[in-house]
Amino acid sequence: MSMMKAAAFIEKGRIELVDKPIPAPGPNDALLKITTTTICGTDIHILKGEYPVSRRLTVGHEPVGIIEKLGSNVKGYREGQRALAGAICPSFTSYPCQDGYPAQDGAHLAGCGCHGYKATAGWRFGNVIDGTQAEYVLVPDAEANLAPIPDGLSDEQVLMCPDVMSTGFKGAENAGIKIGDVVAVFAQGPIGLCATAGARLRGASLVIAVSSAPEKLAMAGRLGANVLLNYKQVDVVDEILKITGGRGVDASIECLGTQRTFNQALRVLKPGGTLSSLGVYSEDLQLPVSAIANGLGDHTIRTALCPGGKERMRRMMNVVQHGGLDLTPLITHRFPLDEIADAYQLFAEKRDGVIKLAISA
Repeated sequence: MSMMKAAAFIEKGRIELVDKPIPAPGPNDALLKITTTTICGTDIHILKGEYPVSRRLTVGHEPVGIIEKLGSNVKGYREGQRALAGAICPSFTSYPCQDGYPAQDGAHLAGCGCHGYKATAGWRFGNVIDGTQAEYVLVPDAEANLAPIPDGLSDEQVLMCPDVMSTGFKGAENAGIKIGDVVAVFAQGPIGLCATAGARLRGASLVIAVSSAPEKLAMAGRLGANVLLNYKQVDVVDEILKITGGRGVDASIECLGTQRTFNQALRVLKPGGTLSSLGVYSEDLQLPVSAIANGLGDHTIRTALCPGGKERMRRMMNVVQHGGLDLTPLITHRFPLDEIADAYQLFAEKRDGVIKLAISA
């Protein structure tokens, strides 16, 4: 049996490179040979034990590679073709998929024996099936999820498409941004930076970026933010209210997943404003009564999971190819798969100005 290297969750605090069999695709699957992947903030939640996955599960959910083998039912692709798949791989057959929420494919509610709501079943790579930090990955429902990479685009140019770009843009879409809007984006990690870029593309005229990292604020400026606020230097709520003349922002996008940033994102909203939440919360949130005007402020709070599927990926790559958006500067460090443990340590500790990593398999 042919074997491959894969980064697997061993236990809390340990993700290690192990040997695993190269998977064999079923009729509706494809085997993708990974050429480039990356580490996501969600993988750090897995590493820390804040998001539970099975032991020895291969982690990672951002695949760029070459089609090695196609299942017998998969049409419209060829072996040897460069392709990627979204972090979310919907079947497009479930109730949530057909109800217009393909990212929630397979989601279910309490009462089905699962002891709670599982809203991440559309996220399969590195969650419920082996993921992409490996030499090969099995892409389920491949005809719905494989997206050919246009000629002339490098791996690194499209590396943000499977997750952070799609997620960040969904944050801007959920915010309902209109031309001329004022938008505040809280946290400027990879997803926050993509949300900043997405807000500008959606038509925001004033984008306020909030972070404590000078290099991330500088990057936010490159991606379209007009105002850069370091929350360690100013009271960002007071400052944003001053900037808006006390009116508040039309929309805020929360990209970190903490109570503090959630509260700030609420408190800067205008009456009738929208909070678009992208953060992965590891603790229960409290809703501050005063920030939502005792429930009478006409505010909207929207959550999101990264959209996936081949059409979403085509649109993301279309922006890269024709929209003039270059996200390669987000890649600050590069590692071979053999050194992925070092890459995890760097990324988890947020050292050396790291924003995003490219992992070559």
